[in-house]
Order: sequence, then C-alpha cells, then structure tokens
Amino acid sequence: MLRTAIKCGADAVYFGVDKMNLRALARNFNSADLKEIVAECHADNVKAHLTVNSIVFEEELNAVDDLLQQAVAAKVDMIICWDNAVIQKCRENGLPFCISTQASVSNSSAALFYKNMGAQRIVLARECSLEMIKEIKAKAGIEIETFVHGAMCIAVSGRCFLSHHLFGRSANKGECLQPCRREYSVYDNEEENKSLLVGSDYILSPKDLCMIEFIDELIEAGVDSFKIEGRKRSPEYIQKVVSSYRRAIDLYFEGKLTADVKKELVDELEKVYNRGFSAGFYFDVPGAEEYAQIYGSRAKTQKQFLGKVLNYYKKNKIAHIRLDAGDLIAGDSIYIIGETTGVVEIKIDKFYKDEQPAASAQQGDKITLNCDELVRERDQVYKIVKLRK
Repeated sequence: MLRTAIKCGADAVYFGVDKMNLRALARNFNSADLKEIVAECHADNVKAHLTVNSIVFEEELNAVDDLLQQAVAAKVDMIICWDNAVIQKCRENGLPFCISTQASVSNSSAALFYKNMGAQRIVLARECSLEMIKEIKAKAGIEIETFVHGAMCIAVSGRCFLSHHLFGRSANKGECLQPCRREYSVYDNEEENKSLLVGSDYILSPKDLCMIEFIDELIEAGVDSFKIEGRKRSPEYIQKVVSSYRRAIDLYFEGKLTADVKKELVDELEKVYNRGFSAGFYFDVPGAEEYAQIYGSRAKTQKQFLGKVLNYYKKNKIAHIRLDAGDLIAGDSIYIIGETTGVVEIKIDKFYKDEQPAASAQQGDKITLNCDELVRERDQVYKIVKLRK
C-alpha cells in the first residue's frame, strides 16, 4: 500500500508503527523498519509522516521517548499528534509536528495556540465547514490540512466510547471494532416480543467523505494539504483513490478540471470500497440522507483471484501468467498486485495462449499479455468483476 500510494502520486504518506497510533489493529509497520520506510519515501521525493496520535498514559511516556528518538534517527519529516506529552517530546527532539484531527481544532484561537507551541500544520476537525476553514486559515496563518476522502465517524473527531463500552476495545487507543457500522433494534421492556428496527439507514454509520467534485473549491479556499483516510484499506483502494485525486489536482492547475472529468473520477472512486459518498460538514450539517443505507461496501466492482505472474519480460514488456482459478476473456480488466509492484491495472484487449491469439482462457492455462508497467514473479493476479452499474 505504501508503494502504491507513492507510485500513484502522493506528495506525503502517513503511517503508524507497532505502537501509539490509532490503527492498533491494523497490519502496521514495525518501529525497527522506520529507516527503510522513510528512505523509500525520500527516494521518490515523498515525505514521511509518522502518526503518534493515540492518547498517552503515564506508563507509556518512555515508549513515546523511544519512538520519537527512532523517528529522529530515521529522518521522519513530521509527527502527527495531539497529546501534549507527544507535542512536548517533539519540541525536545526538534521534530516537526502536525496537530491531529483528534485535537478537534475548530477555531482560529485554538489554531494559534498550537502554532505558538511550534506546530507546523493543523488537521482541522472534520466538523468544520468550508467557510470556517477559510476564516481559520486567514486568521491563524498556519498550514491547514483537511480530509477529502474516506471513512467518517459518528463521534466528534473520532473520540468514541462505543467500542470500549461494548467490547473493551478503545477507539482512543486505536482498537475500535466499529460497532457503529451495524444495524440496531430497540426493544420494549414492558411488552414482550415488541421491538423496532432503528431506521433502515444505519443511523450510527455515516457515508464516506468524497470531495473530488469540489476539489477546486478546497484549493481556492487555501487548504495546504488534502488527507485521504486510507489505512486498513486494500492496495487497489489506495491505487484508485490516490491516482484520482492526483489527477483532479493536476487538471485543476492545468485548467482542465471539467464537470465531465469530475463525474468520471467519481465513477472510478465508486469501483472500490465505499459506503456511499457525502460532502460531510463542508457545506452543511449532515442530515439523515448522509448515513449509509447498507452494511459494508457499495463498491461497483470486486476483485476475484485468478492466478500468479510466472515471469516478466522487460525488453518486450510482456507478462507471463498462470490462471489458478476462474476464467478470462478478451475485454476483461485485471489487477496485478505485489509487495514491490504495488498495484497495476490493465484492460486486456488481447492475449496469447500457447503462443496463439486467444479469446478466452480457463483455470490451468498459461497466457501472455502486454504490460507496460514492471511486474514481478509471484505477483498475484485478480479479475475485476462488475457488481452493479
């Protein structure tokens, strides 16, 4: 996912390691890998931002010290944090820091407070409107980062106790099990067997944020950095979302970001995991229509495992693939995904089987096809299957 984000045009990547971040249940990097991770980002002129944004208890202060010293040694570009203990340790270690959205900064006075503490950037609360963002930016004179895409939380700045209350897993320590995404019933304690389904739209589960149609307004409002909420997502999610926003931003500055292009980009984003799209708080307080109507994803496509890459011939840019499952026909699209490769998406106009042009292939067949991007032996191949229009 890191390599995919870099390849698809991210200017900076934020990530957690094995402690002190709000994705404790994710497949995180190890702190011992920090130097390698940062070096890989810097090799492609991409900045590396380390999240140290969980609440910090007394017994964890030494762990914060150790982690930030490792960040200094690894040349991490910025720490994303909000606990005053982490802020103080960043100051002591000379580490640039950005205030996390967990701090709920919603006004210019709070922004100036953190600016005076040495913060270089602030991720504003998701509850800020576009007009509020403009005013805070003008009055505080500090770099502003806002979320533009991804999951939204029912709680203010994600500080929720529902998971802790039900399962003993704290969202404030990065262990949230997202019980808010489920459907709930209300029972009448006085009348046996009397219950109500609480709406039909999952009233604790907001739709995902999607601001690609309004990216021009955010740029003109003076937002310095656009944040994609993408951790714990699949590599193809990262590929589709990062490349779409990269394209939108670049086309804006070229004067080519038309309404038709925006619609095309929304269509692309709908192909990967989403709960439906919303503009969040940017233009108004979300109403009942801004909540998810189903459990899980509304993606228009899904990936189905096909097989693996056997070889890649660099000179001719040919991939040799074995189909271990399913079938393939000319006109299908595939993902090739690998630890080093990241994600490569190909629409197959033609391919060869037994060195002859073929219109279809089945499990057990070996095929070759044109592939302009470098892929690698043992990369996994998936067919992209449409679920709905």
